[in-house]
Amino acid sequence: MMDLPPAIAEWFAARGWRPRRHQLEMLDAAREGRDTLLVAPTGAGKTLAGFLPSLVDLIERPTDGLHTLYVSPLKALAVDVQRNLLRPIEEMGLPIRVETRTGDTPSDRKARQRARPPQMLLTTPESLSLLISYPESAALFAGLQTVVIDEVHAFANGKRGDLLSLSLSRLRSLAPDMRAVALSATVADPDEYRGWLSADGDIDGVALVQGDPGAPADIAILLPEGRIPWSGHSGRYAVAQVMAEIETHKTTIIFCNTRSLAELIFQDLWKENAQSLPIGIHHGSLSREARRKVEEAMAAGRLRALVATASLDLGVDWGDVDLVIQMGAPKGSSRLLQRIGRANHRLDEPSEAVLVPGNRFEYLEARAALDAVEEGALDTEIFRPGALDVLAQHIMAVACAGPFRADELLAEIRRSAPYAGLSGDIFGQVLRFIENGGYALKAYDRFKRLVEDADGYWRVSHPKFIAQHRLNAGIIVDAPMLDVRFRNGRKLGAVEEGFAATLTPGDTFFFAGLSLEVEKVDVTDLIVRATAKSARIPSYMGARMPISTNLADRVRGFLANDSEWPRFPPDVREWLEVQSRRSRLPQPGQLLVETFPHEGRHYMVAYSFEGWNAHQSLGMLLTRRMETLGLLPVGFVANDYAIGTFSLNPVTDPAALFSPDILEDEFVQWVQQSALLKRAFREVAVIGGLVERQHPGKRKSGRQVTFSTDLIYDVLRRYEPDHLLLRAAWDDARARMTDVGRLADLLDRAAGTMLHVELNRVSPLAVPVLVMIGREHVPQGLADDALLIEAEALAAEAMRMD
Repeated sequence: MMDLPPAIAEWFAARGWRPRRHQLEMLDAAREGRDTLLVAPTGAGKTLAGFLPSLVDLIERPTDGLHTLYVSPLKALAVDVQRNLLRPIEEMGLPIRVETRTGDTPSDRKARQRARPPQMLLTTPESLSLLISYPESAALFAGLQTVVIDEVHAFANGKRGDLLSLSLSRLRSLAPDMRAVALSATVADPDEYRGWLSADGDIDGVALVQGDPGAPADIAILLPEGRIPWSGHSGRYAVAQVMAEIETHKTTIIFCNTRSLAELIFQDLWKENAQSLPIGIHHGSLSREARRKVEEAMAAGRLRALVATASLDLGVDWGDVDLVIQMGAPKGSSRLLQRIGRANHRLDEPSEAVLVPGNRFEYLEARAALDAVEEGALDTEIFRPGALDVLAQHIMAVACAGPFRADELLAEIRRSAPYAGLSGDIFGQVLRFIENGGYALKAYDRFKRLVEDADGYWRVSHPKFIAQHRLNAGIIVDAPMLDVRFRNGRKLGAVEEGFAATLTPGDTFFFAGLSLEVEKVDVTDLIVRATAKSARIPSYMGARMPISTNLADRVRGFLANDSEWPRFPPDVREWLEVQSRRSRLPQPGQLLVETFPHEGRHYMVAYSFEGWNAHQSLGMLLTRRMETLGLLPVGFVANDYAIGTFSLNPVTDPAALFSPDILEDEFVQWVQQSALLKRAFREVAVIGGLVERQHPGKRKSGRQVTFSTDLIYDVLRRYEPDHLLLRAAWDDARARMTDVGRLADLLDRAAGTMLHVELNRVSPLAVPVLVMIGREHVPQGLADDALLIEAEALAAEAMRMD
């Protein structure tokens, strides 16, 4: 510990600790002035490793200005890190100020931070971009030494990563000596992230520091006392056993894949909670006050269990958590590893986790995830070129700070990895879009945000556009929301406008752990009161996570390799054995398609394992093509593993349905005619600054924003179909909303690998898919018993060996 200043060395020694190897290597990289990626398991002291060089530098070369920026994907993580960083700083007696700056920070504190910043500022990508938009940003960041990016895997390859990468390029121009540091526990390909972090794409310029592996996680798959259900994806059948686990552990986090499932599980646990143990709920739609209250209760050790969603996947450090339970399938090994890391934040002790699969396919997925974690096989991330709507927002932020020359800004932007290949032509189109909205919109003054002066400098055309930018900037475009409030004005959180539109006074729903009755629905608020009546559950958009290709490939491997089956429970083993005798099990890379009659309809089930999003899209396309061929489709149903269609006429030649040209013909027609492209356009129009979410003094309702974007969308479709934002919307619709990449892979191999099996009745493998047909049309919870009886009857027919 000779390299450490006495205050830090004594702090370690007083606790009987020594700095870990990777923490000292981070210090060495900082002294060499190198950008650095740290990959180390949860509990290895990553956050301290990220901040240690800054603490040392501030002791050795004290400064009053902004020294270190910490960027986190979550507000909760920034608050948590502040709490955990302040303690050692106080214990070391260091005169270092640490503050957070997020959307929740009061405006007077934000103004003071720009004039007199702390030495360490903890923020989010969006708040950093807003800071860059102020004229004083050049002076504010001039002395910046380090940017620490935590949980970099959570956003580097998405639009928030694009925004942060552009901000890093801006900061490197304002503070040429600045170092960038990124931290993660779950990176499959470190070189991809080193490239993203580097200035000018020079991977070798970014040091890679890897921590020692921690103790292997102790992961179990919870099997119910009876049998693994045929259908469902929630794991609700095991709530009594989950409650028993809570009772025998100090603090448990129960992760759910969707917000609505979190509300359901919370209610189910309360019904089983005979000891009245304190249990909380945490998800992104709850109010800031509700989330902060729960976070503080967890930090203080006052809760025995917390039901949560992805809002707590990352880094939040509560030392008393000794068990993590995953309800339903984990969907990816990296996500599972991240969630397991919430238990036992100590490197030398195993984290304890329990997986609760929702059905038989999910059992195989859980087993695949467990194997992947044991092998250290993480899900790969796909990096793509930077989004143009994000680029437009960044250019506007730079313009708000002061005039710029186009050639200088383009050179700066190209130093950001996602935009390294940006052509001068595309950059010019983005500039012209901000200048006047584009050819079809340039007659309207409200789209003329930038102007070029005689000296070749671009500047904001009117101060109102600066205020508009700062009010509306951001990357996360939520579904239109209504605030949920009691009549006295107290806010509980927000629900999606589409869900609220289905409610009338007297309807009931679960929210924030309460059963609520609707009193009134108006433009921006849903007025409710607490009730003892039974309730239905909020429906949240965009909440389905598809299975990763890594886990999908492993599940395919299980089906093809019967030597794996002895380690499966007896009912799962029997399910696969009967399937192999009555039909076939697909080999890796093979597309199994089964057709059979059932109750007067004709069914086709394709086991493609490409994830829910891709299957939903494929279902829309297949039924369109079936209609063209006169097969009279009635509908389709999809899960992560398979897609099933049902029609009045039989499918005799599935290969004709699965031809790659479906992506050229039916796909284009479907996307243009459905709300999909309009929804994508709404997002890029908001991010690109074409449409305001908020106006000084008032907030637009989701309906007003949608109305505005739909009008503009129709104008552009008619008069400027190659408009920059329409192209950006197409890219989004293809990539994010339909998983078209996975769809294309499936269709490309379908012709060569399809195995069509004609059956006289339903197969065992088809049961989990077909049971969903009843569930799709019935509100959750209202007909579970009837659907259970239906599933058992269907399963009995499928498992019959005659």
